[in-house]
Amino acid sequence: MEKVDLKKELKHLYHPSAKEVVQVDVPTMNYLMVDGEGDPNSSQAYSDAVEVLFMASYAVKFTVKRGASAIDYGVMPLEGLWWADDMSKFTTFDKSNWKWTMMIAQPLFVTREIIERAIADVEKKKNPTAISKLRLKAFSEGRCAQILHVGPFSEEGPTIEKVHQFIDSRSRRTGKHHEIYLSDIRKAAPSKWKTIIRQPMQ
Repeated sequence: MEKVDLKKELKHLYHPSAKEVVQVDVPTMNYLMVDGEGDPNSSQAYSDAVEVLFMASYAVKFTVKRGASAIDYGVMPLEGLWWADDMSKFTTFDKSNWKWTMMIAQPLFVTREIIERAIADVEKKKNPTAISKLRLKAFSEGRCAQILHVGPFSEEGPTIEKVHQFIDSRSRRTGKHHEIYLSDIRKAAPSKWKTIIRQPMQ
């Protein structure tokens, strides 16, 4: 059975330095996505979104592993796009106005048909609350700046500012604030959480 390490193949995107901001070109990738709004710390919709994304992504993985291609790969990490209609209200003090798209990248060698079949299987067997909100989309970010933040989410501010300063000195920010969660926060201590902070730029 062939084994594929997607994060290793995309090392420049998923293993950034924590010491300095770097510029990367992010190719078009396929994602399972769920859109929502509200405080991620208290929103049931957020919990439901994360649950269905992992259920579906693991179903896709095992469908591929058992299929004709017989490829084994690790499910990619949870990612999130974050914004607010009024960005002046996009603060860490009040997250009730936050909007988000939570998503997990899918391998390019996995067809839409396989993904749709896996999702239908999840719906039939478990029927999670947010299954109807799940969508598959090709997402392009292109030129971005990113850095690794180590520590709790509440301490991301200076790291985000470092990314913004990097962009503002060279170009202009565009797109949505993007975070990639490399740690299992249920198991790791907050001081060791690893989060990629990414921001598209012109």
